[in-house]
Amino acid sequence: MKKLLTLVLFFTFGVTQAQLQEGNLMLGADLGNGLVSPASSGLFGLNVGLNDGAGWNVGLSPKAGFMITDNFMLGAIVNLGHYKTSEDSDGVFVYGAQALTRFYVSPGEADVEDVVPAGQFFLETNAGLAGRNISGGSTTNGFAFGFGPGYSYFLTDSVALEAALKYNGLVGGGNEDYQNSLGLTVGIQVFLPRSSAEEAINNFD
Repeated sequence: MKKLLTLVLFFTFGVTQAQLQEGNLMLGADLGNGLVSPASSGLFGLNVGLNDGAGWNVGLSPKAGFMITDNFMLGAIVNLGHYKTSEDSDGVFVYGAQALTRFYVSPGEADVEDVVPAGQFFLETNAGLAGRNISGGSTTNGFAFGFGPGYSYFLTDSVALEAALKYNGLVGGGNEDYQNSLGLTVGIQVFLPRSSAEEAINNFD
């Protein structure tokens, strides 16, 4: 237990030089499933209805990435979510596994450093396999994609709070061949040098 706590604290607070440089890693997650969502899905993909029959929904999208060059990341995302739409419904299950890319632009490069000096803009794209299945409703399983802008606000040199607005599409087999939506997600990511990650994992072992 002590080693696990040390590893978590190291990833969160122990890295002071991790930036958006070649060779660095990103680990974290977004709230929301990161896929096509019902119109009533709620802000950030989380909602708990308080009135009778309102339903609820939850979603989580773990992410991991590797900076293959300065400011350009290649990675992967897993999409998980469930919606309970009414008292008499089995709900909606969404799933996916996709490749992920990001290109970062600093506020200085965008000439807005006086307005947003403590973070980085990024353009994120994703593509892969996914599905959205509603009991007695629209169902699509196949190819999912998304793209849109986001912003990383660095709470420390290595920990960033993020928000992104993305267009999401899903095309494939089922009783509906195409679904799409515009979604807003928030998340938290940790950036660290690969050598520091390897050292922390070796110490944990």
